[in-house]
Formats: sequence, C-alpha cells, structure tokens
Amino acid sequence: MAASFDRGGLLVKRKAATERWLALPAAARDSAPLSGASDLGSEAEDREGDSAGQYLTVLCWVGLGLGTLDAFVQPLPPGLVWAALGLSYLTGGLPPLRAAVAAVWQDRRLDIDLLMVVAAVAAAAVGAALEGAVLLALFSLSQTLEHRALGKARRAVEALMQLRPETALREGPEGVVEVPVAELVPGDRVILRPGARVPVDGRVASGAGHLDESTVTGESAPVRKAPGDPVHEATVNLDGILTVEVTRGLETSTVAQMIRLVTEAQAMKSPSERFSDWFGQRYTIAVLAGSALSWFGFRLSGHEADAALYRSATLLVAASPCAVVISVPAAILSALSAAARGGVLFKGGAALEGLAEVRTFAFDKTGTLTTGLAAVTQVLALEGTEDDFLALTAGLEAQSEHPIAAAIRREAAERRIVPLAVGDVRAHPSEGITGTDAEGQVWAGNTRMLALTGAVMPPRLARLAEGAETLVLVGRGTRVLGALTVADEPRATAAEALRGLKAGGRTDVLMMTGDRELVAGRIGARLGLASDEIHAGLLPGDKVRLVDAASARGKVAFIGDGVNDAAALARADVGVAMGVAGSEVALQAADVALMADDLRKLAAARRLARRTARVIRQNLTLSIGAMAGLVLGSLFLELPLPLAVLGHEGGTLLVVLNGLRLLADPIRVKA
Repeated sequence: MAASFDRGGLLVKRKAATERWLALPAAARDSAPLSGASDLGSEAEDREGDSAGQYLTVLCWVGLGLGTLDAFVQPLPPGLVWAALGLSYLTGGLPPLRAAVAAVWQDRRLDIDLLMVVAAVAAAAVGAALEGAVLLALFSLSQTLEHRALGKARRAVEALMQLRPETALREGPEGVVEVPVAELVPGDRVILRPGARVPVDGRVASGAGHLDESTVTGESAPVRKAPGDPVHEATVNLDGILTVEVTRGLETSTVAQMIRLVTEAQAMKSPSERFSDWFGQRYTIAVLAGSALSWFGFRLSGHEADAALYRSATLLVAASPCAVVISVPAAILSALSAAARGGVLFKGGAALEGLAEVRTFAFDKTGTLTTGLAAVTQVLALEGTEDDFLALTAGLEAQSEHPIAAAIRREAAERRIVPLAVGDVRAHPSEGITGTDAEGQVWAGNTRMLALTGAVMPPRLARLAEGAETLVLVGRGTRVLGALTVADEPRATAAEALRGLKAGGRTDVLMMTGDRELVAGRIGARLGLASDEIHAGLLPGDKVRLVDAASARGKVAFIGDGVNDAAALARADVGVAMGVAGSEVALQAADVALMADDLRKLAAARRLARRTARVIRQNLTLSIGAMAGLVLGSLFLELPLPLAVLGHEGGTLLVVLNGLRLLADPIRVKA
C-alpha cells in the first residue's frame, strides 16, 4: 500500500481527470477539453468546493470557539460544550476521514488526512478533546486556504478555455449569421468587429486593424494585421472590421494546443516531485509505525497510558510530512501557470527544472535568430527570362515551409508571376528541394545539392557564391538554370536575448546553420557572437553531433523554429520551439514552446526556472527543518499538541505561500 499526500482530495480529482484525458487517443484528446471541460474540474466546481469547505471550516471554528470560551473565559452548560466540540469534530473530521477512507478503499494508499484524524481521536480518547478540536480546526483552515491558493495555479487550463468565444459571425450566401464556433471549418469566412475575440485560427482576407495578442503570446503591444496575415484564436480585434478566413478547426487551434500542453505539463512530474513522492510514501508509513511504537517507549520511560497516548498523537502530528510533500508542487504549478500566461509553455516540471540547469544554448539561425522573413536581393537567369526562371522556382518552392521558400514566393507575387505546376516535391534537409514539372526533374538548393546532381558552378554565378547572402541555385539535371540570392535580418530582440542569457553566468551560446560561413558570419557579427560561437555549413546530423559535444560541458538547450530542427530538438536536454511561428513537428518535439517570436522570453523563462529552483530549495529547507524541530520537541520537551498543530499547519501554509510568489513573476508582464 502506498501513501498519498493529497490533503482532503485537493489534487486527487484533478490528477485523476487529467490522467483519464491523457489516456484518450490523440484525436479525441484535442477536442476533449472542449466538450468535457467538466472532467478537468471547471472553475465553477472549484468555487462550489471552496464555498462548501469555507462553510465547514467556519462551523468547525464556531464549535472550537465555544469550547475555548468554556475552558478559559466562562463555563458553559456541559451539554452545550459537548455539542460544540462534537460540531468541531464532525465538520473538521468527517471530510478528511471520508477522503482518507476513499484513498484506502479505491487507490490502496494511505492519505495524510488519516494521520490528522487519528491524532484528533487519540487526543479525545485521553480527555484532551479541546486539543483535538484545535488540531481539526487548524487543519480545516489550512486545507481551505491551500485549496484556494493552489487552485489559482491549477486553473491555467480553465483560464485558457475561457478565452474562447462561443459564437462567431459567419459570412455566407444568406449574409452574416451568428453560429457556434464549433461549427466553423477551414475555408469559412468570419467577420470580426472591434472588440471581438478571434474565434479560431485564420488569415485576414480583407480589412486591416490592430490585434491584442497578449493572451496567446504574452506580448502587450498591439500587432497590426493586413490581408494575408495570420490571426490566432482568442486574440482581440482592437479596431477596424476584419474578414478572416478560417485555416484551422477548433480541435487543432492555437488555444487547443496550449490547453493540451498545459494539461500534460500539470500531469508530468519533475525530478524534485518524484523525489518528494518517493520520500513521502515511505516516510508516512514510517510515521504511523513510529508513532505506534513511541507509545511503548513513553510507557517504558514512566508515562501513564493516557499521557503516552497524548504524546504519541503529538509526535504523529509533528512528524507528518505535509509541508515537505507540498513544497515542490506549490512552486512547480505556480511557475508553470505564470509562464503560460507570459507566453511560454513548459511540457512539465522536468522541463522547467532542466532549463534552470542549462549550460549551453544552441540556436538555429534561420527563423530563430533571424526574422525568417528573408527577401530576394538578386535574380540571375542563365536560360530564358527572369520571369520564367522565377515562375519555375516559385512553383518548386510552393509547398515548402522554409523561410527562403517564403521569400521566393513573395518575390514572385510582387512581380505578379504565376508559379508553374511542379509535382512530386521532396525536401532534402540542409541541401534543397527537388520536384518534377512537364519537362522532367528540377531542383533548387545550395552547393551540396549542386554536388549531388553532378552539376558544376557556372562562372557567371561565382561572384554570387562569394557574397555574404544566401545563394539558391536552380537547375535541371546537371544543367544550372540560374540562381538567386536571399538576405535575412536578425530579430530585433535576438541580440538583447543573447546578452540576457550570458548575463546569467557560466553560459555558452552557439549559432548553428546550414548556410555558408560568409552568411553566418554576417548575422553572427550583428548579434555580437564570437567566431568560435558560429557554426556554418551544417547538415541536420551535424547539429545533433554539436549538441552531443556541448553536452559534455553540461546540459544543452536547442532553440529552433522547427524546419530541419526536430532531431536536434529531441536530442537536446531541453528543446525550445518558437511555438506560434514554428512548425507542428517542432512543437511536439520540444520541451518548451515560445508562443511569441520574442527571444527575450527565453531569457525570462530561464530566470523563472532558476527562481523556481531557489524557491524549491527554500521550501524543502524550511519544511524539513520545521518538521525536525517539532519532532525533537515532541520527543524531549513535552511539546503540547496545539503547538505541534500550529507548527505543522503553519509550516505547510508558509511553503505554499512561498511557492505562490512565483505567480507574480515578471515573465507575465514583460520579458
């Protein structure tokens, strides 16, 4: 039989519901929070539970107050006193007893509530009913306060779900009709009025305005949206009237991903939590056995049976590990909640603790340290016209996710060039892309792709190859049809983010890219990186090997936008994906998702992770120290039961409140 520390069912219901949700198939899991939110424990249920707990706590204290009045101020009729103490025992003892019996019967585990009930009953059995009532009243108050406090950290899922509007204005043949958001499918068009929340992910079809994206990305500055720009569910239209074309249904939307990540994170245990559970399970059983054996020890030392039982009950309360076990979850849950509201999603406490210990941060260049909004700077066609050459290249890159492909498509669109139809398209990471058109196979890529096809660099393109811009060669078989150059710019926040990471001390930074050294050097210099921190000309396997090498110095975090990064993200100790800007593959492979494109959030997340580690150490030191002091006092100083209760419950509340300080971390406000 195992031991449990879910005091009064504080965490049992949520954890069981979360585990049931995680057991669902992936497809069903995405929609489960929408149709089955009650399974996860809605905020309304939390409030009802809080209200019931508050009423019982008040009644328990009313009974204790009357008992105290009789004992120290004014004697009351014996019947009234017994009724008052009985009220305290019923309202303060039955809820934890019920939870303890349910834990033993259903889950085969000892609940810490059982220790409190046993101690109170033992006190009453030796004629110290008032002391037992004090124990139950303080325990009930502590439990109620903890329930309310930890509820704030555990309501991250419900808070995300409440961001979703229930209806949307869908444009159709019959005009604009208000429909449930669940009925929207990709391709539908919805009208967004000023002040309205975006119902689902989509793309602006017409109109322009500013959106508040702070609910998703944590960024407070409004973002201007124009036709073609993406919009995310739950963001707010501040001005203008927008027509938005739906690109994702409700089950796969941005908020659905956030709900899934946060729910999984709350169910996953960090190493500290696993240790806390391991320690507590064994220790609680030892407390029960030790308290029982202590009765014999007190009897042998000359105490009467009643006095020995009283001191054993005091020892039982003093040695209960409530504070030790709640120390880690209080901090972890608060940090996860604060990070989620600040636009950073951790996939569990292990990722949070791992980020605090990272020694090396390895960054992919394109789309991570750079904007990913590269622009075509030169086009040189060796055969035919530039327009024909660009039409073929844009057709080949039509389905690629790479930022360079997006730049080529934008260039073609600006020149009003219609891309040619190219089929059987295949991506070759860190090399290029191949496909087939009406005349046969075509390819586009870097000098590696050039070598793979057996083609030779034409003299007319040698000058472009020597420049500091990214070179894209295009050919058919062994013939090179032309080339174009693309230039990217560093993100505005990248240099500050790198400085922030290095300011944390003992931190190495690496930039990795498949681009040429000249291109990488130009970007690295603008970011303030040294030459030995820049690694160019890499294949995906090379990135993995560099991560392996860096891991010899300590833990490694790899940060990428997802294109060609999945292997390195998975290999690193902590994988960080640019959540909204990155690909689905990266979001699944990573341990941490940055919902905004602001890399300063990474430095803020690391500060939060380190602060969480400090709070956990503080909590464990305080809780173990307080427990040791109470145990020694109960063994050698005849510590009264009420003082043991005060020390036990006070220590538990202190560590909870100390952990809840993380809810106000600056990551929620600014990077």
